Amino acid sequence: MNSPIVYVAMSGDLIHPGHINILKIASSYGKVIVGLLTDSAIASYKRLPYMNYDQRKAVIETIKYVDEVIPQNTLSYEENIRKIKPDFVVHGDDWKHGPQEKTRQNVIATLKELGKGELIEPPYTEGISSTQLNINARAIGISTNARLSLLRRLIEAKKPLRILEAHNAISALIAQNAYGEPNGIGNGKIEFDGIWSSSLTDSTSRGKPDIEAIDLTARLTTINEIFEVTTKPLIYDADTGGKLEHFIFTVKSLERTGVSAVIIEDKIGLKKNSLFGNEVIQNQDSIEDFCLKIAAGKKAQVTSDFMIIARIESLILEKGIPDALKRAKAYIEAGADGIMIHSRQKSPDEIFDFLNQFRNYDTSTPVVVVPTSFNEVSAKELANAGANIIIYANHMLRAAYPAMKEVAEGILKFDRSKEIEDKCMDIKEILHLIPGTK
Repeated sequence: MNSPIVYVAMSGDLIHPGHINILKIASSYGKVIVGLLTDSAIASYKRLPYMNYDQRKAVIETIKYVDEVIPQNTLSYEENIRKIKPDFVVHGDDWKHGPQEKTRQNVIATLKELGKGELIEPPYTEGISSTQLNINARAIGISTNARLSLLRRLIEAKKPLRILEAHNAISALIAQNAYGEPNGIGNGKIEFDGIWSSSLTDSTSRGKPDIEAIDLTARLTTINEIFEVTTKPLIYDADTGGKLEHFIFTVKSLERTGVSAVIIEDKIGLKKNSLFGNEVIQNQDSIEDFCLKIAAGKKAQVTSDFMIIARIESLILEKGIPDALKRAKAYIEAGADGIMIHSRQKSPDEIFDFLNQFRNYDTSTPVVVVPTSFNEVSAKELANAGANIIIYANHMLRAAYPAMKEVAEGILKFDRSKEIEDKCMDIKEILHLIPGTK
């Protein structure tokens, strides 16, 4: 007689006694099949797991209470329940309330529809928390190689990635810890997936013009300060990348530091911010020379995790979508790991047009979009059109300046600070924000 089939779903990233207890109980009912959530399933509702799917599967398979491991591709159990038709589904009773309540109701409804299967809900194991374990792990930090590889893993696991600019360690801490619920309608909490090191905000925060006046050494100092207090991947804005010969060393330095990707734009000459467009003299590099720079950078990197992303300025310089597409094809053939398409229009129409045409012949190359000008479009809408990474490129600095200016002028106006206290963060909040202060 065949043993009853018992289904248990889990992420299996940080295994603790609570997981073992559930599996032990499940094994008492029959043959245990673990539905191991894929990276994309996990990333859809929380941070990317520390270990990838294959690594987690190798761990779960060694547990004596487990008979088989299969992938669960979404948070919903429904697909696997319909496929294996288990006699029992086992999950701790902690999901009766909270974010997983809807998932539980779907399990109950599916079992009822199939006319087979019973939901078993053992009491939650006290004294252990996956959430707290994750917090503790994050507090320890992250290795250089682990951080470096995160961006590629995230691109494979979820869409879109939301990246926020940070120009110092405190703004990076805010980017690391911020979360929200889209549209305020309870679709689950989301957070930023990484950090953008902007040449504009890094130079502006130092009181310098955005003309590549800050050298790589100075900018790496900022990045190292950010890396000391965060664990998320970082994308580096390298402007034009400089001379080909210099770009080789930039790649080596960034990769060695743990930066996940560098973005270089196909312009030459003294850097001028792209949002000026043709109001100032801006010259686009030739396709041939820019391809040589990309190829040289790829040859210089050591790991396969580091990414070089080519930023196309054709739309900024009003050369049209055909020119942008031509360059995209050439840059990818030269070795670019992704492309960034930029626009200074208030409407996202030309970005949507580019994405539509680009995705007709290339469905896999990651595309980066920076919706600074066309800011009414959502990250989700851009992702549905074919974008992978959405960068909010300068908002932290732009938010900080008016706030500081208002406080400074208020102190002078009233000749004291009492009237502006409500515009300042409570000092106790600052003490709680910075790890190790208390």
